[in-house]
Amino acid sequence: MNPFAREMTRPEFADAAWQERCAVTSVDQLRERMEDDPNGNLMRDVELGLARAPMAMRITPYVLSLIDWSNFLQDPIRKQFIPVGSEILPSHPLLRMDSLHEQESSPVDGLVHRYPDKALLLATDRCPAYCRFCTRSYSVGLDTQSVSKKRASPFQARWNAIVAYLRATPVIVDVAVSGGDCFQLNSSQLSAIGRGLLSIPSIRRIRFATKGLAVLPMKVTSDLEWTNALVNISDAGRNQGVDISLHTHFNHPREITHYTAAAAELLFKRGIRMRNQSVLMAGVNDDSEVMKGLVKKLSHLHIQPYYVFACDLVDGLEHMRCSLSLACQIEKAIRGITAGYNTPLFAVDTPGGGGKRDIHSFEYYNRQTGIAVYRAPSVRPDQLFIYPDPLQSLSPDAQTAWLDPQRAKRMLTDAVQAAQAKSATG
Repeated sequence: MNPFAREMTRPEFADAAWQERCAVTSVDQLRERMEDDPNGNLMRDVELGLARAPMAMRITPYVLSLIDWSNFLQDPIRKQFIPVGSEILPSHPLLRMDSLHEQESSPVDGLVHRYPDKALLLATDRCPAYCRFCTRSYSVGLDTQSVSKKRASPFQARWNAIVAYLRATPVIVDVAVSGGDCFQLNSSQLSAIGRGLLSIPSIRRIRFATKGLAVLPMKVTSDLEWTNALVNISDAGRNQGVDISLHTHFNHPREITHYTAAAAELLFKRGIRMRNQSVLMAGVNDDSEVMKGLVKKLSHLHIQPYYVFACDLVDGLEHMRCSLSLACQIEKAIRGITAGYNTPLFAVDTPGGGGKRDIHSFEYYNRQTGIAVYRAPSVRPDQLFIYPDPLQSLSPDAQTAWLDPQRAKRMLTDAVQAAQAKSATG
């Protein structure tokens, strides 16, 4: 029995404001609804998971309604939002907070400028629901038992400096608006950001990034002021030759419901271009048939499958990361099932700040040690970037080697030297 079944029948369920007011933010709120946890063992397991989690709990009733509560521990929706202590493995020795080095690439507070002609604008540090695997767990959401978040100054205080930097850096033609999640911006904030970016002549592309369509799709259909603001920005951009798009984040076919379809249809009919970015995670979508189903469903809704990312190094997520060899296998299985433009690129966002690389484009990959070495010639041409496979995908001897600092150092040195030798010989 789904403990949220009763709420699903309420007329308010389709209202985004109600969903946000009733979001579950604590174990106690979950415990109140649980009927099949007589000994309290399951909720104690969740408490242990949250003690290790870098992200606070915040889940809309809509997302909770998608969980198969009779198969709670194995459910792919649950795995993305509710940690349990019994499944968490020790993190990889290479794990670092802010593993992508975003803060090092921030010329002004709230803007990441890594790629030559693209910038990432962090408009908010809040989301309608908090994903366990969030790359920005160093700053997004509330403090947790394990992480004190890096707090940004209020957005309005940062906005003038952001705009000034963008105007003074005309090489930037592409801006992704993220956070946090742009669903958490109100309509006036969204309009102000859109108008401000459109006032900069050098900017040719603006992308609004959101998990919202997967966790709060009824915002599009019930908060028409917000939707109209997005459409007005899109129309204004089209009139002046600037491409506006909405980037969504679906990871599993079950996240696509009639609420999703209604929201996507409304946006499509009003001229919004949509693309999807997924994260590859064990127990969620590390199966070619599941990924095929996701690609097909998204394509049917005119949401272009765009990227599938290897899961970033995030504390408490080692058990959900997949090896690069598995990612390559799934990518091969998907290639050819539909039109090429609706086939996602499998990619690694390289730790250390190298940016996104095609998952197949490694200079060197040792499946025994799990070390892949990438180059990023357009971003940081003089550096090599290492992405490690999850420890549990390796042999017992390799796992032991990673826990020995001297052996781990030798493995890394050997990998770098092999990549350099390969580059030297062409």
